[in-house]
Amino acid sequence: MELELRGGVRAAPVLGDTPAERQALRWAPDPRERTADPVHIADSARELEEDGLDSALVVQSSSWPDPWLVAGWALAATSRLRIAAAHRIGTNSPSVAGRSLATLDRLSGGRISAHVIIGSSDADVARDGDTLAKAERYRRAEEYLAVLTRYLATGTDLDHHGEYYTLRAARSGLRPAPGSELISFGGSSPQGVELAARYAQVYAVPPRPLPDTRLRIAEARAAAARHGRSLRIWRHVTVVLAGTDTDAQVKLRRLRRDAIRLATGPDADRHLDAVALDRDRERGITGPDQIAAYVRRNLANAYTGSPATVAARIHLLRTAGVDIVQLDLATETDEDRDLRRQLVAHLRNATPLRWAW
Repeated sequence: MELELRGGVRAAPVLGDTPAERQALRWAPDPRERTADPVHIADSARELEEDGLDSALVVQSSSWPDPWLVAGWALAATSRLRIAAAHRIGTNSPSVAGRSLATLDRLSGGRISAHVIIGSSDADVARDGDTLAKAERYRRAEEYLAVLTRYLATGTDLDHHGEYYTLRAARSGLRPAPGSELISFGGSSPQGVELAARYAQVYAVPPRPLPDTRLRIAEARAAAARHGRSLRIWRHVTVVLAGTDTDAQVKLRRLRRDAIRLATGPDADRHLDAVALDRDRERGITGPDQIAAYVRRNLANAYTGSPATVAARIHLLRTAGVDIVQLDLATETDEDRDLRRQLVAHLRNATPLRWAW
């Protein structure tokens, strides 16, 4: 099966007054304020499709636009692009989520999936009324996914009386098209791997060095095999591209420097309030250096170089067993898009190069 290339659709543009500022602030912690810009959603989805990508992720946060609605707008603007909409358990019942998923599946011709998440930050899930600790959120997720998958698969009334959910004579009037790939799941804990193995079609491995990636893939696929199932593997890759490897390294240093400068300037309080920093605060990491530490961490393992060089590294992920690569890169200029198209072309057509790790 061909490597699936995934991008991302944001509900609104990155902060910044110029393309260079937006390129840099792409790697800073996002403020909690984010509007829903219909033109931006439609244009960015169409650009991904035109540039040869197969799918896109829509992310979720307690204060950002509803990912189901953003996904629907992006799907309506495209004809081929598939969308994975982040869906955090605890925000509604499995039957309501099931009907949303089935509706978008039917409206889009099978181009929607739910990327189910637990929520890494206790503070952010509490903003939506979910006060369970993370360990209990995993226990609830098992019940949620069991009910969700049964609800979508059955055409008869469903009764369920569990620890977290009670449904009486629940039935959806529509179901996803047969064979639709509906659920992906992440989480590097043993509980996360087991939930993916039992209920998901796609497992998102954390962005770690190649040997660790191979190990995670083997563990996830072995767990799925124990349940008579298989998993496709998804991995996120931060990418910094330029015409040459040397220019890309210069660009990386510029992005890191400018992101820290802009995010710690007059708008520093907005960036410090970011949901992305909640988990750091829960671990006792606070203070004015939080933003700089986040930016450095965000770019620390970026695949940096020319399109050919970055493609060579990504091909190694493919040989390790990765089926879906999410290309996370800033595309604020025509040059950015041209570099992305070159990368896609290398990944589709080029012979893998040898890469020395």
